Amino acid sequence: MERPHDRRQDRPPARDGSETFGPVLQLALRFGTLALLFGWCFTIVQPFLTSILWGLIIAIASHPLFLRLCAALKGRTAAAATLFVLLALTLLVLPAMLLTDTLVNSLKLLAHHMADGTLRLPPPPEAVRGWFLVGDPLYSFWMLASTNLDQAISSIASELTWAGKWMLGSATGVLLGILEFIVAIFVAAVLMANATSGQRIAGDVVTRLAGSGGLGYADLAVRTIRSVSKGIIGVALIQSLLAGLGFLAADIPAAGLLALLCLIIAIVQLPLAIVLVPVAIYAFTLLDPVPAVIFAVWCTGVSLIEHVLRPIMLGRGVDVPMLVVFIGAIGGLLSSGVLGLFVGPVVLALGYTLILHWLEAEPVRSAEVEERRIERPAAE
Repeated sequence: MERPHDRRQDRPPARDGSETFGPVLQLALRFGTLALLFGWCFTIVQPFLTSILWGLIIAIASHPLFLRLCAALKGRTAAAATLFVLLALTLLVLPAMLLTDTLVNSLKLLAHHMADGTLRLPPPPEAVRGWFLVGDPLYSFWMLASTNLDQAISSIASELTWAGKWMLGSATGVLLGILEFIVAIFVAAVLMANATSGQRIAGDVVTRLAGSGGLGYADLAVRTIRSVSKGIIGVALIQSLLAGLGFLAADIPAAGLLALLCLIIAIVQLPLAIVLVPVAIYAFTLLDPVPAVIFAVWCTGVSLIEHVLRPIMLGRGVDVPMLVVFIGAIGGLLSSGVLGLFVGPVVLALGYTLILHWLEAEPVRSAEVEERRIERPAAE
């Protein structure tokens, strides 16, 4: 016969919470260590983050071209990557350096003429009076500057001081942006040279994050990056380069600054006529009639060429609202400088497209589950 005290001895010991607390503490330590490691890595990579993102964007957008280079070089990946770097530096960095040099020379020439008193401005045309809102004050200031430049400069001395500081900061930002461009080009070449392993790792990551539909999201991300980078940034680069060449040919002062302004306006999807129309009007006061007409026709072609290039370069890409591109460009410019002007629209468009696709996919799955739940009792 079993005794009562033996029965009490067979009972499991009472739990005081220590057995549960141990695994929880261990899990917290693991997550804390991972968070510390990831935070430390992010702090180290943060100064190069914009360049790495831009390099990744360039690599994704230029990968078809890289494959053609590899095929032309009989599969020599290293040679194709080297050739890509040389082509990219020639097509992107060299024009930027030339325009920057032109801007510096124009500022030096302007300072020289202002110092020795030889700077003269032609009187404004009467058509300026008819410009909306700014016609009368602009005409009055232009007329004063054409007759008494010193007095006109004195009237806007504070504004000129602010503009000088802004131009100095902008020039520094442009130089840093060019250096980041160079770093991004090398990063893109390395990524494309190791594209096979990179695609495998990216596929594993998106599959871990999004399950079986991760590869679909990865393909959507690639198409979005190529669409925005080619159809918006690529067209803006072509337009600003053509505009800069026209400014150089017409000997327009501060051609580099005007070309950079054209690039910003084209990326944020504003009409390029905002810059080209005043410059064309100024060209008629500076040049002879025939060169001025040729320059005006050139500016008109540069302004309208986007309607031809954008459908060709977008192809079957992903449509992104222009407001998203505008916010991405302005936000990227304010947060990361010149390079952020290019990275911002692509990253924001990518995030917008992926989130919108995810939101549109959820109701479909829910409807399918609901339909199966309703049909199941009827079948039984």
